[in-house]
Parts: sequence; structure tokens; C-alpha cells
Amino acid sequence: MHPTFPNFPLPLLITGLAGVAGYNAFAHFRRLLGDRVIAIRPVNNWPLKGPGIEACDLEDTEGMRRLFEKYEFRSVLSCGGSCALKSCELDPAMAHRVNVQGLHSLLAAIEDRPTRLVHLSVDLVYSGEAAGDHLESDVADPVTVYGQTMVKGENLLLRERSAACILRISLPMGVSFNGHAGAVDWIQSRFQKDKPATLYFDEIRTPTYVECLNQVIATVLNNRLAGIYHCGGPRKMSLYEIAQVVNRIGGYRPELLQGCPRIEAGPMPPRAGNVTMNSAKLLRAIPELTIDPWPLCPAHVPTHRKWHFERPANEAGSLKKIQETLYAKPQSRNL
Repeated sequence: MHPTFPNFPLPLLITGLAGVAGYNAFAHFRRLLGDRVIAIRPVNNWPLKGPGIEACDLEDTEGMRRLFEKYEFRSVLSCGGSCALKSCELDPAMAHRVNVQGLHSLLAAIEDRPTRLVHLSVDLVYSGEAAGDHLESDVADPVTVYGQTMVKGENLLLRERSAACILRISLPMGVSFNGHAGAVDWIQSRFQKDKPATLYFDEIRTPTYVECLNQVIATVLNNRLAGIYHCGGPRKMSLYEIAQVVNRIGGYRPELLQGCPRIEAGPMPPRAGNVTMNSAKLLRAIPELTIDPWPLCPAHVPTHRKWHFERPANEAGSLKKIQETLYAKPQSRNL
């Protein structure tokens, strides 16, 4: 089978359509596999609609059971949950309902079916107070309610569905359905409106192109990999550096980007530090996989804090260039 064409049990259910990972996975697999791919979105998120999209809250156990009876899903990509840090801090009950109870509901709907389950967790299960480059064996010590509920979700799956595979991802780099939900989208939307954006020098992540993430997902859905695996990109980037890239590649005014250390950000929500992940375990388990660095082109990687002010005369930034090199993986490292 062609390596870009997935080969795993169908039909496939994708939860968490409103998030960047779920939104891009649905577009990718739906394009390749057609109506054998179904996604769910929250009932109140009515703008998110189209072929193959069902309105069902993940924590609605009976609704989820009806969907499984209707479609008889043989694979599930679980991307559901609330990643809004401040909202989770202000409403821990909501965070638990969506991020933990939602998985209870999903497991109840799957029941004893031999359904392949791949769940996306996150690097924010770590505080980032250590030196980063986290291994799966490192103790999870989240500083946010969001991270705490994601750990609870992981533990639930490890206990109740040991055959499931949990992929801890970092920032998935791709478009979002509403134009401001993803990392690049939010930053770009601020600059495009000529508004300032403040990002942190010392919150460091391992961002990943959604194309690479989709390749990993397709491969893992088709094998028996179980347990927790890190799935982050090889390039470590601070949030400030990510914003530098967006600012310069987009051709926006460099003065719009402001930076500060986390300690100056205030207590709400708490910010993690260096939560970079080492994905060597995943790449050893599946040697044919490749996770490219974001951004792919070395010339797009900031070298100092004023890097985004450097605009050679022949360098013309634009939204189109962002779309071609930051939302999507370019075909060449020289673009």
C-alpha cells in the first residue's frame, strides 16, 4: 500500500474536531477515506458542520453509544478535551467533565469491542521546571488544571484500556477551524489586526507539523503499540521564538511582538516552562516514521531576540508564505 494511504480498521471516529489536531486529522483522513471517517463536535459548536460531522458532546454517554451502534467504529482517534488554560483554571469541574468524564463516556461506548484506540495527550503534563527533553518515564507534575486532568485521563486509559496508545503531543502546527484556536492562528490573527502579542521567553515546546502528526496517527492506528509515547518535533522553540517566526514570515510590524519571562505573566493561568519532549522511544518503536522540525527551513529559525527585525530587501513576508511554510510542511527545507 502507498505509504501516504492509511491502512487501519474502519470506520474511524475522530473526537475533538474543534482542536487543531482533530480538525486537521479529520480533513486528512476524510480526504483519503471518504465517508468511512466520522467526527464529532460539541452540540453548541454549530458553526462547525459539514459532511461526516456529527453533533455529540463527548461526555454524553448515551449519545456516544448511539453513534457506535450506528457506525460500528473499529478505530478511534481521541483528540477531545478543553485546552483553554484559563477556562480550566476558573472551572475545574468543567475541565474534569470534558477531559476525564469524556474519556469515561468514550470507553463506555466502546465497551468490549476490539476497537483500536489512539488518544492524544499533551506535553503540559509536565511543569517544565526541569531541563526539558522529557522521557516517558519522567514523573508528570503539571502546574495547570488542564495538565492535571490530562494526567487523570491518561491514567484512566492505562487502567481501563491497556491496549490503547497514548501520544503526548506538543503544539500541532496547522490551521484551526475558527482562525484563532491554534498557536500560529492566534499569533497571526493578532499581527494581522495590527495588535500586539506578548509571548514567553521561557515556555519551551516541541511543535510538530500536522502532516507529521497525521503520519504518526495513521501508523499507530494500524499497529498494536500500547502505553505512552512522546510525539514532539525535534526542534525546541520558545513561544516567543514561535511568534518571531510568524511575525517575520508574515511580514508584520516587528514592534507588535513583545516578550517577557513567565514570572511576569501573572498567576492566571499558571505557565509551564521547558516541557520539551524526547520522542526517541516512538521512533525506535516505528523506525519508518519521520517527524520533521518546525519550522522546516533552517533560515526561518530565530538566532536572537531581535531576529524578526532583520528584513533583507529581497525578503517579502505574507500570509501566503505563512500558509506555505508554517501551517503546512513545505516540500523543501530551502523555502
